[in-house]
Amino acid sequence: MAISQGSLVLLLALTGFIVCTGFSINKHDKGESGPPFFCHELECPKFKEDYNSSDYQIRRYETSKWVSTTITGIDYQAASEEAFLRLYEYIQGQNDQKVKIPMTVPVINSVQPGLGPVCASNFTFSFFVPFEFQSNTPKPTNPELFLTTLDQHKAYVRVYSGFTNEKVFPKEAAALAAALNSTQTYDKSYYYLAGYDSPFVVHNRHNEIWFIATEK
Repeated sequence: MAISQGSLVLLLALTGFIVCTGFSINKHDKGESGPPFFCHELECPKFKEDYNSSDYQIRRYETSKWVSTTITGIDYQAASEEAFLRLYEYIQGQNDQKVKIPMTVPVINSVQPGLGPVCASNFTFSFFVPFEFQSNTPKPTNPELFLTTLDQHKAYVRVYSGFTNEKVFPKEAAALAAALNSTQTYDKSYYYLAGYDSPFVVHNRHNEIWFIATEK
């Protein structure tokens, strides 16, 4: 069966991603400085953890810059593949500085749910900009990409394993909502999915749902 050019590029990109994320040895156990174990020794946004239970965590994130692209559709898998290719080309040098940018985690996706089961949703996928480029970020040359800043914020976070798809993440978001009490308010117009593993990682995958708190 013939492989399309787009599928081949995606396969090569994901192969590079697993080299970065799939075989690193964790040196950042609990109590030591450095990124959490689920960042796989790649750079990831800095946060402080205020609370941790089996149902959810409370984190306070520092301001961070991301490169993003938005896709509207009902097929989450197709949207994620297209977005990953766009973002991967950016870090491979399709930017105004023509520099290659290291891979980071997580890949986040801001989900604005559609109204009803067959309505399209807006998916905005983003790569975290490495710390060395946070203050002087290369601009995308692809007009479908743009730079975004996530201001300092508090997030309610639910961790789950397995593979993410359009059946899984609404259930995980509902479980996070059910775990919070009435005083823990958050923006209900969207939420984030955060993925830390290559698609080639089958076991012990680390995924997250983020609700952005509206109270301090």
